[in-house]
Amino acid sequence: MNKSIQFDYAQALDLVSPEQQVAWPAKAAACMETLHEGTGAGKDFLGWLHLPSSTTPEEIADIQETAERLRSKCEVVVVIGIGGSYLGARAVIEALEHSFAQMEAGAKNRKDPVLVYAGNNISEDYLFEICRMLENRSFGLINISKSGTTTEPALAFRILRKMLEKNCGKEEARQRIVAITDARKGALRTLADREGYKTYVIPDNVGGRFSVLTPVGLLPIAVAGFDIGDLIDGAADMEASTALNVPIEENIAAQDAAVRNEMYAQGKKIEILANFHPKLHYLAEWWKQLYGESEGKEHKGLFPAAVDLTTDLHSMGQWMQEGERSIFETVVSVAAPNQRVVIPSDKDNLDGLNYLAHKRVDEVNKMAELGTRLAHVDGGVPNLKITLPELDAYYLGQLIYFFEKACGISGYWLGVNPFNQPGVEAYKKNMFALLGKPGYEKETEAIHKRLGE
Repeated sequence: MNKSIQFDYAQALDLVSPEQQVAWPAKAAACMETLHEGTGAGKDFLGWLHLPSSTTPEEIADIQETAERLRSKCEVVVVIGIGGSYLGARAVIEALEHSFAQMEAGAKNRKDPVLVYAGNNISEDYLFEICRMLENRSFGLINISKSGTTTEPALAFRILRKMLEKNCGKEEARQRIVAITDARKGALRTLADREGYKTYVIPDNVGGRFSVLTPVGLLPIAVAGFDIGDLIDGAADMEASTALNVPIEENIAAQDAAVRNEMYAQGKKIEILANFHPKLHYLAEWWKQLYGESEGKEHKGLFPAAVDLTTDLHSMGQWMQEGERSIFETVVSVAAPNQRVVIPSDKDNLDGLNYLAHKRVDEVNKMAELGTRLAHVDGGVPNLKITLPELDAYYLGQLIYFFEKACGISGYWLGVNPFNQPGVEAYKKNMFALLGKPGYEKETEAIHKRLGE
């Protein structure tokens, strides 16, 4: 029987009175009810809530079949998308793949295509370099965009589609392009229907940052060679263990939402997600978007930051230990490594490390983790801990759904709509005005006046 991830908030309770803890269950129950019954703001974007348990074997099989077609044709697959359209997939892939997978590109015994990412920036140098890298390689494209007109992915897709069609012909290009988009409307849907691309639908009721368990995330993960069935199973088990009828004493998502909001109420303004496993770097990037976009509204919300430890202890460690006490820390820990490396003895012992001889490297890492947590707590940084039994698709599925569920509860606890993102439109309006996009003539005139031009 599979274990479950664990959540421990004992090292954060110094700031929380017994009376406050007594009040948690009622508040948690109210927020859970708002979420599950769809009575709160953003209720039209709750499709993720029961997504794991409603994903069918037939849907998984179809995604896997498409993935195998791309795997058979391509050395490289470019995932085009921005924000939630690529971060979730990249988080899972980089957590599961070999740390030096890119170095294996082109190797004769390599079974899996290399996945690279485009459409998440507007850097001309980046696009030039990705085109140069693809020149003499067989590649395919997974284009993820609900509208097909979002600037960053639309630019990348236009350039890379033309290149692919030139390299292998339009007919073969059609077999190497998959569009994940709206069911009925939008520029990408129109193009996909015209060209006959294989398509998957981004559900109308699932926002981008909650979409990793839809084809948005599942197809790239399957192309990379990982078991999306295990990912969904883990998420489904977490869905069941954080359901509406599960009391807060057993519901780790509700506990996390409660503690986070209590830390905020006590004056903590920054949550730092820390890991001691470099493969979790992009998991933290996805988490930052999930919480930043969900809670940063109405001049409220914790600022989500992240560090990779022990690496960042040699840079951010000083600030975390002795800087302004406006932070608390959530540590994501992996109980058991997948590989084994034992530290050898050395007769000269010039580095002074013989006291570690014959120990596993992970034992040293775990003591660094424990020592850091103790030091940070002593330094006034409340500490939460999430433990994965091991780093695999099943437990990543649990972790992803845990964060999504905790985020939904937490947003309602905070009093904001956790499922919209009105603030991200502001820069787009200015950019379109500055570029002279049709339909923005008044805004163009106004911004040029503002700039004194």
